[in-house]
Amino acid sequence: MTSDSNDVLSASAQPFPRRVGVIGGGQLARMMCPPAVELGLELHILAEGPDVSAASASAFTSFGAGTDREAVRAFAAEVDVVTFDHEHVPQEILRALEAEGVSVQPPAAALLYAQDKLAMRRRMEELGLPNPAWAAVSSVEEITAFGERTGWPLVVKTPRGGYDGKGVLFVRSAAEASEAAPWFEDFDELLVEEGVTFSRELSALVARRPSGQIEAWDVAHTIQTNGVCDEVIVPAQNLDPSVAQRAQETARTIAAELGVTGVLAVELFETPGRGEGFVINELAMRPHNTGHWSMDGARTGQFEQHLRAVADLPLGSPERVCDVAVMKNYLGGTVEDTYSQLPAALQQAPTVKVHHYGKAVRPGRKIGHVNAIGRAADLESLLAQARQTASVLAFGTADPAL
Repeated sequence: MTSDSNDVLSASAQPFPRRVGVIGGGQLARMMCPPAVELGLELHILAEGPDVSAASASAFTSFGAGTDREAVRAFAAEVDVVTFDHEHVPQEILRALEAEGVSVQPPAAALLYAQDKLAMRRRMEELGLPNPAWAAVSSVEEITAFGERTGWPLVVKTPRGGYDGKGVLFVRSAAEASEAAPWFEDFDELLVEEGVTFSRELSALVARRPSGQIEAWDVAHTIQTNGVCDEVIVPAQNLDPSVAQRAQETARTIAAELGVTGVLAVELFETPGRGEGFVINELAMRPHNTGHWSMDGARTGQFEQHLRAVADLPLGSPERVCDVAVMKNYLGGTVEDTYSQLPAALQQAPTVKVHHYGKAVRPGRKIGHVNAIGRAADLESLLAQARQTASVLAFGTADPAL
């Protein structure tokens, strides 16, 4: 037997966390369930209530809020490692868990930079990574002064709590700066950034395990509508290979320097002719909407990879199994019972994969997504199929203009 074989046997004998606890019962937790079953892991979910997306997806579901210290402590006592469906568990709860010896992945010290946008900007600057012009401001007057220095428009963000366009204000003039005033009642400081001129939005997605291995998926082109991810195309078409490589290297650097465990999404603005060809928008430390394509378009999807990472198992290959993959979200529309549309949706596009989140329909709420994969030459057809399928599910018609 070779030494390499002995190394493999030695590695396979190492204990690893088999009871993985996910705080949060949204669709991300739900989509971790199938790969957990495939890997033989026991997935426990702390769901906010019996009607949330993941509540019925795991046999090991308990109920409680991620902001309830005692509920989180009791949940953590039943598992080997804790990870997240969202980034909203308070730092003081996470650090208390770690002080008690609980394995929290990603660690609280890393998750801070996905929870606090001001902390993130400061850390990116320390690492010499491409930021937009930004400042911490404590008054409307300071917002106005920033605009006068850097030019209008600006983007004002709450440092914590925002997602899918919430907690974000576009300020086009000094007269509009006062619209941010109510936010100062809840925050001592806000983040203000230049209104970046960009050609499109990109996402660099990587996964890292505690022992250091990092794997990166292809850079995605993401299309946002009203602040919500609408479509994703992978790989980003006509992206300069050197820019794609730098984007992946940036995500790898962030994952390593911050000590991230699990999936990290680095949202980027593509800025041709400026700096690295992009600037960093935001970070997410969990499976991310821009990585949903990987469930059907990559050898290892982001949900399996996240579980491998938090359990410190060897990571899988992130390579694509197709020339191109597209993802289309579908939101709450005019159809209240989206399940009733499944036969029609599946009939009209049998090659498209439907992923339903099991959520009650509300206008604008993410209800599910569809993936289509194929040849690069068929990209427009794949996009049309994905859009039509999503339209059938949300509106009962294949007209994606609705």
